[in-house]
Amino acid sequence: MTNYVLSIPAPFWLLLSAAFFAGGEYLSKVWANSPNLPTMLLVIGVYALGTVAWLPALLHKNELAVMGTAWLLLATAATVVIGIFVFGETLNPAQWCGVGLALLALFLLSQ
Repeated sequence: MTNYVLSIPAPFWLLLSAAFFAGGEYLSKVWANSPNLPTMLLVIGVYALGTVAWLPALLHKNELAVMGTAWLLLATAATVVIGIFVFGETLNPAQWCGVGLALLALFLLSQ
C-alpha cells in the first residue's frame, strides 16, 4: 500500500487534504447557521478525511515545516474563497493584503 500511496505526488495529497478541510469549513458554517446532529457528524467526518489525506502527503515528503505551512496556506485560501464567494463575506484592504502575502508565501515554499 505504501508504494501505491507514494506513486501519487505529494501535491495531490496536499490539495485533497485542503479540499476536505475546505468542505469541513463550509459544512461547519452551515452547521453554525442551523445546528443539528447529522450535520455535526458530517463535519467531523469530512475533517477526518482531510486528516487521512494529509498523512500520505507527509509520508511522501517528510518535511513538516514546508508541507505543514503549504497545507495551512492552501486551507486558508480555500476558507477565504468559501467565505467570500459562497457566504458573501467581505475582506478589508489589510485583510486582502494578508491573503496576497499568504499566496506569495505558498509560491515561495513550493520553490
